[in-house]
Parts: sequence; structure tokens; C-alpha cells
Amino acid sequence: MAKGKRWGALLAASLAFAASTSASAETIKIGTEGAYPPFNYYTADGQLAGFDIEIGKALCSEMKVECEFVAQDWDGIIPALLAGKYDMILASMFITEARKEQVSFSAPYQASAMTFVVDKNSGIKDVSPKAMKGLIIGAQSSTTQAEYLLANYPESDVRLYPTQDAVNLDLASGRIDAQAGDIMPMTDWLSSDDGACCHKAGDLITDSKYVGDGVGIALRKEDDALRQRVNQALANIIKDGTYQKINDEFFKINLLTLK
Repeated sequence: MAKGKRWGALLAASLAFAASTSASAETIKIGTEGAYPPFNYYTADGQLAGFDIEIGKALCSEMKVECEFVAQDWDGIIPALLAGKYDMILASMFITEARKEQVSFSAPYQASAMTFVVDKNSGIKDVSPKAMKGLIIGAQSSTTQAEYLLANYPESDVRLYPTQDAVNLDLASGRIDAQAGDIMPMTDWLSSDDGACCHKAGDLITDSKYVGDGVGIALRKEDDALRQRVNQALANIIKDGTYQKINDEFFKINLLTLK
């Protein structure tokens, strides 16, 4: 074989090998909401971004797999996982007993708590069910906040919304009296211009029945091998400082301790 032909054959073989390797690289699809800033949201140019997205990228890098993020409305996020639309959910989901009946969870990658938020001029300080009787309280539908309000505030007008942004807008516009939300998105919103109207009220809600055992990554129950890989990758990025670096890009406190 002539030298030029030999090198040509070697180059073709190398390119074919690279193509086959790329084609066979494992891809993990990650479901997220895309409407829960600063955890997951769309940028102005239509890209998914946020704390959850960066954690997902770090986990995929640690597991040496390709990542593909799939946006899904919150109401259908678990059914879509079970239907095989993606391999896991990384969307700041509380680990609760009710959800564990449907899916399995990774180790927690955030601590969990909820809080009430009210208008600064409302005069609301007591957020007990008795004190909130007759008032309008908002929450995002299909969330633990919604479950908490529906179970504990039967004499309030509980209104549920498709997204957290929609709840925030109605509180800022005076269409509801209060809302219950996850502590970190609420803290982030209150520090923005849009949330300057409002502040937290009452003690943090830490009832494990509603806030569970922290925030985890949801997977199908039969995918235990993947769950173990995710747990190992999570432990590794916490140990080597990657988690803290991502945390500090978005928050002033550590999400693992809420301190």
C-alpha cells in the first residue's frame, strides 16, 4: 500500500472509531421545570439555567456521561419520569413519603423548609390557621406547600397556580394576602426588585410530613444502579468543593445546612 493511501486508511479508521465512540457515549436525560428561579429557569436566549442545572452538569461530568435536560411542567413531572421521558428529575423536589410511593430518591442535595410570605404593609404577623381564617393564600399547585395549605388551612381561601412566578405576581399585585413557598426561592425573590413588596412571616415550616427529608433527585424505582451512581457522584462533588462553588454562584448560605 502506498504511504499516502496507508495514512488515508489510518485517518479514516480513526475518524470512524471516534464517531462510533461518540455515538455510543451514554446520555442521561434529566427532567426539570424551567420555571423555578434561581433553581431552574430559562435565560433570555432560551437556555435552561440555574442551580439545579449546574448541579446536573457537575453530576454528569463526574459520572462521565452526556447530559440532556428536558423541561416539563411541574404537574406532570413525575408521570413523565415514569413514562420514560427522562431518566431522573432534578428540580428541587422535596423527598416526601407520598412521593416515595411512586419514585426513589438520591441522597439529599439541599436541606428543606418552607415559609409564609406577606406584603410588608399587610400587618400580618400571626400565620396560624386561626389568624389566617378568611384570607387568600397562594401556592404553586402539586407542591408540598399546596398540600400543607390544603390540609392545615381549611378556613382560608387557598389558591393554586401553575408556576411559582404566577404566585409571586399575584402577591405583589395584591390579589392574594399571603403565600407559602420553599425557603430558598422565597428568599431569592424577596431580595429582588419584584419581591421588594413583601417579607417572610411566622416561623419556618419544617414539618417532615411536608418538607420531607430534604431535597433529592427522583428516579424510577427500578433504576437503583443509576441511583447509586448519582449518590456517589453527589458525594464526590460535595467532597471536592464543586458543590460549594456552584452553591456560591447562586446563594449566600449553604443549601445543605441553610446556614
